[in-house]
Amino acid sequence: MNPFLITSIVFAILFAAGLVGLRVRAALTEHHLTEDSKESVRVGMAFVGSMAALLLALLISSTANAYDAEKGQVTQLAAKIIFLDRVLAGYGPDSAEPRAELRRAAESAVVRMWPTDHGRSAQLDPSLSWSESLPNLIHGLAPHDDRQTAIKSQALALAGELGEMRWLLFEEAETSVSVPLLAVVVVWLTMTFLSIGLFAPANRIVITALLLSALSAAGAVFLILELDMPFDGLLRLSSTPMQKALAHLGQ
Repeated sequence: MNPFLITSIVFAILFAAGLVGLRVRAALTEHHLTEDSKESVRVGMAFVGSMAALLLALLISSTANAYDAEKGQVTQLAAKIIFLDRVLAGYGPDSAEPRAELRRAAESAVVRMWPTDHGRSAQLDPSLSWSESLPNLIHGLAPHDDRQTAIKSQALALAGELGEMRWLLFEEAETSVSVPLLAVVVVWLTMTFLSIGLFAPANRIVITALLLSALSAAGAVFLILELDMPFDGLLRLSSTPMQKALAHLGQ
């Protein structure tokens, strides 16, 4: 989903609904605009507006929690990469090849997950290095004593955890926002904006208020869509933890 396109459509729909309400008001006769009529519509639309606001808040909270979870996973991934490198360093010179493969896998992950070309989308599917090459190289180490045997077992466990985390990031990349749910929210907001215009005078202040309100509601939708894509868009996760991990590898 393109957040800018969807947000622009939502803004256009909501602002147009408010303007339509103003046009309908001009066509209504006075007996349709009594205080009793206004109060009835206000009560009904207040309920609809409250439901829309509650659902928007829930969607923002849900996507924000998912965003924070993936941020934490990236930090854990970087920490485990550094730790695995230090464990392999403790094994001795024989671990040079697995350590080199770990660096290649980490560098590839950074390039794929944070492409320098902002026109490209992040590629979160892990390379074979995480699930095959790196574990195979560690498994091929031939320990000479109990210490190296223990280090090899620990390194294999860490390599398995790294592979699992890379696949977890890939699986969680799928959108968690329900399109029908978002559509329902937009419909409720449209009804609310229509009712606002229906009983408001058509002047510049009202039109400006409708414009700003539509921008605010569309901005909430934009925030939901952006948080749902943590590796793309304006709010994409920082690559700093992985860059720090690369700086520590091989030391």
